[in-house]
Amino acid sequence: MTEHVDILIVGAGPVGMTLHCALAAGGLKSRLIDRRPQAALQADPRALALSHGARQLLEQLAAWPARVATPIETIHVSQKDGFGRTLIDHAEHGLPALGYVVRYRDLAAALAVRIEAGALIAGAEIIDTAPDDDGVRVLLRDAGGERELRCRLLVHAEGTPGDDPAVTVSDYAQHAVICEVTPEPGHGRRAWERFTPDGPLALLPLGDEYSVVFTLPPAKADAVMALDDAAFAAALQAQFGRRLRLSRPGPRSRFPLALRRRRTLVDGRQVWIGNCAQTLHPVSGQGFNLGLRDAWQLAEILLADGVDRASLDRYAASRRLDRDGGALFTDGIVRLFSNDCAPLKLARGLGLWALDVFPPARHFVAKRMIWGARAWP
Repeated sequence: MTEHVDILIVGAGPVGMTLHCALAAGGLKSRLIDRRPQAALQADPRALALSHGARQLLEQLAAWPARVATPIETIHVSQKDGFGRTLIDHAEHGLPALGYVVRYRDLAAALAVRIEAGALIAGAEIIDTAPDDDGVRVLLRDAGGERELRCRLLVHAEGTPGDDPAVTVSDYAQHAVICEVTPEPGHGRRAWERFTPDGPLALLPLGDEYSVVFTLPPAKADAVMALDDAAFAAALQAQFGRRLRLSRPGPRSRFPLALRRRRTLVDGRQVWIGNCAQTLHPVSGQGFNLGLRDAWQLAEILLADGVDRASLDRYAASRRLDRDGGALFTDGIVRLFSNDCAPLKLARGLGLWALDVFPPARHFVAKRMIWGARAWP
């Protein structure tokens, strides 16, 4: 027998669960499918950088993990071997924090308790989808065998897409090496964005530690992954400088970096959100926050206008400015700063200096990072 559901969300990560909870808060039912078993959804140790705007959205769903979120009160931005720096402070914007750092598993757990029993189909593999004018038929296989669902709307929120002709890819020729380190003295709730010729280096306060995003060309990433802990800490220290001592690095992982953008967010009765729609460079921590705004905007439009093709087209149009702005902002920063060109180094230094001494410019950048396109008239 075919099970009928209005909205089927593929991917029960934080973006998919945020959409489900936002729809439920407005009285619209949906189901979630995830290929991972339910326990695995809350075992991911990665750290997420959430803006204050993301906190505001999650608080409306009673899903903000306040006890385990580490505030970012200041952000120090500089370039290696060059002058100029900018300091962004939460007090200047009248906010409790500019952003927060939360473990993926803690955010997933905060959202999972808002998911009603039976709404999640975990450990399920989608075998086939068959769209038509009125919806999508989905054939899946889980522990109970194969079954078919029919939905009026299929939402893809399962993460970074693989090879897909509908997705444009721009390879940065950079890999992100991820780990945690201990700062001595403590971090004081300050985040650091340090631009180097190899790529940006970010230190994000997480508990008493720093979560590190160490961006390098692939060959250099190979080399630092092979180092012992002491040598890795020394390599990290050389890129960061001497303002803090960084020690006791934890386990390391790595992943390649590319800008991936789906050409169209809507195809018939299917829509793509989060990393399925766009995967950005991690510089300035914009990608995940953009995905949460995708989910929130889609829920607002579906609740206001109903589940039909016209509302999906309105959703795609409403996300254009935020998506384009996020991609342009992060891509431009990476390409401008990831080099050792002397004229560009001078221009970068002047730009950082100007942001530091000209509050309106600094406010514009901070608001863009915190609220995305919602910060603009």
